[in-house]
Parts: sequence; structure tokens; C-alpha cells
Amino acid sequence: MSAVILDISRLISRVRYSTPSGVDRVEMAYARGLQRLYGNALAFAAVHPTGLYGRIAPEVALAYLDELDHRWTAEDNGPRQRSIPSVLPWLARLLPKRPSGKEAGNRPVYVQVSPHHLTRTDKVRRILAQESARFVCMVHDLIPIEFPEYARPGGADLHRKRMDTLAACADAVIVNSAATGRSFQPWIERSGRNIDVHVALLGTEPMAPPSISAPAKTGPDERPWFVCLGTIEPRKNHLLLLHLWRHLAETLPAGDVPRLVIIGKRGWENEQVLDMLDRCPALRPHVEEVSGCSDVQLATLLRGARALLMPSFAEGFGMPVAEALSVGVPVICSDIPAHHEVGGDAPDYIDPLDGPGWKAAILDHACRGPTHVAQMQRLDTWQEPTWDRHMKIAAEAIAGLCP
Repeated sequence: MSAVILDISRLISRVRYSTPSGVDRVEMAYARGLQRLYGNALAFAAVHPTGLYGRIAPEVALAYLDELDHRWTAEDNGPRQRSIPSVLPWLARLLPKRPSGKEAGNRPVYVQVSPHHLTRTDKVRRILAQESARFVCMVHDLIPIEFPEYARPGGADLHRKRMDTLAACADAVIVNSAATGRSFQPWIERSGRNIDVHVALLGTEPMAPPSISAPAKTGPDERPWFVCLGTIEPRKNHLLLLHLWRHLAETLPAGDVPRLVIIGKRGWENEQVLDMLDRCPALRPHVEEVSGCSDVQLATLLRGARALLMPSFAEGFGMPVAEALSVGVPVICSDIPAHHEVGGDAPDYIDPLDGPGWKAAILDHACRGPTHVAQMQRLDTWQEPTWDRHMKIAAEAIAGLCP
């Protein structure tokens, strides 16, 4: 069996944070999943925040993963960012050591599932040469390139550099949806290289049980609520929901307006959204923003919701759709290919620009109307994507590179 080297640079770079991003969760799932599959044949490596590359001792890497798991699961009110002095012990323990040289056996396979340092093709080439390794990497999406208006300034150019690196260096890629695979195909064709593409939907982690300390309701009354989950950024289309909730507040009795719980940190290029959250009096009694949310609190809020709302303009996968459906919570989401791949026939799909359609669906689900009842019946036949299935495909991608 060839050795497998997993790059955990992204997780180490998040040493100061209490709550994970979607990419953080994927890298964690790979660390746990590959450890189960390969045991002692799995090695950990990283580009440390100091810029040094090398191997991380397995016992240190696993202890750090346990530390992150604890933070993500249990810390409802942890600091958004820990102080630098407080994380220096971890940064010291996680300092990598240079690989000792060519190992006996087959050529190793280097696995990276985050975009960390992929903008530096030269560095990736040096790492692969140092490890004498084949390279498998995950592509999450090409949204900054296809929709540059939703990215940070300069984000499209940075993402092109990442895709250039993969086209030049990767021997195989894993994509989280067929839609992402289609987006990456032109890069393969232009490279002239033979790069295997493996489609593997991301798995869902078992949702934490509802919190005893956080009862399954939000706000001071018994009104139903809806959850919107994800970083507050333009492509997520929070603006549609906020305008809709303002309209509901102006046209319905206060007690008939459902609550909207927005879970996610504030992102970029969001002036209008943030102005509405911070300065719109009509929204204040009906909209709650939760930026630091442990897994337990998230499970409590999501399980009690009447539905998940996901009006995104673009997604590579749409993890919140899978998370909601996995615990039997209906989903109202935008009619885009990535959502269809994960949701199948279960959700209610609505064009992200169809305000009246979203209003009708939300009010129907709020009162458990016929649309809500019909989706609850469809949920029984939905097939949940699992990490076991995903890791089986990842293992096939790795095996395909072994002599």
C-alpha cells in the first residue's frame, strides 16, 4: 500500500477560531476518514503559518483535531478569534519537520482538500518534489471565476491561479458535484494533461442532539421560525429574504410574521445587507443574526425550524441543504444545478429572483400548508449523501494513482 499524506494547512491556519467554515469541516472529515481507511499509512503535513512546510507528528495532529472538535461542538460563546499569545503553544507544537527522505514502498499520494497555498504553483511543485508524491486535490467550486461580482476584489484572479496550479500539478481531482466538475473541465482541456475527475458529493455529519440548555425555540414567543445558514455574502442572496421580511412586517399583524434566524459570520461586499440588519427598525422584532454558533446550538435551531431557506445565486454544493434534509427539516432553495444534485426531488425549488414565489412558499410552510405537507412526505425518499460513500470514492481516486 502506498503512503497517503494529508495536507491540514487550512485547519492549522484556523487555530484562533472557534467556529468552522464549510472547507474546515471538509478537511476535518478527510482527516478522520482517511485515518480510518489507512491507519498508520496516513501521514499529516502542512504549510505552517510561519511558511514552513513539513510533516506533523500524528499524535500532535490528532490532538489538535480533537481540540478543534471540542471548540466546534461545545463553544456557544467562545471568542470569535483567540488571542495570538493564547494559541502560541499550539503553533509551537504544530511546527512541521522536513520529511526524512524517500520512504520504502510505492510512491506516496499527497491529498489536499482546501485551497490553502494553491495560488503558489512553485510552492506546490516543491512540496510534491520533496515528497516524490502524486497529487490528489479537491475542487469545491469555481464561483469566483464564473461570478466575479460575488467574490472579494481580486478574488477571481486568485482563484484562477489556484485552478492553474491544479491543471499543472494535479494527477486527479475530486469534485463535490457534477456541476463543479463541468466547470473545471475547460482547465483540464487547456492543460493538455490527463487529470482524472471523481465526483463525490460531500457527506453530512450526524447532527448534535438538541441542546437541553437551549430550548427548541427562538425569541420570546411561539412563532415559527426559518433558518438561513451560511456566510453572509452577496451570492447567498440574503437581501431577498430581508426585503421579503420587511414586506411581511409591513403587511401582516406582528404575531403572524414568522421569525428569520440568519446563522453565519459576516462576509464581504455586503453594505446593503448589513445596513438592513443594523439599521432597519421593521426587521428588529422578526430577524435574528447568530454569528458564533456551536454545533449543538446549530442543531437546536435547525431542528426546530419550519424550513431552511437557501436562495443562493450560485453554489458548488450546498451543504446546508443536505444538513437540513438529514434531520427531516424541509428546504426551500434556489433552482440551481448544485442544489438539485444534493436535494433531489425533496426541496421546493424557486428561482432566486422570484420574490412572490418565495413569499408564497414561506407563508405556506409557516402554517404547515399543503406545500409543507407535500415536502414532508417527499423527505422519506431522500437519499442522504454520506462521508462513508464519499471516502470510498476518494480511496478509489488514491488507488488509481498507485502503481
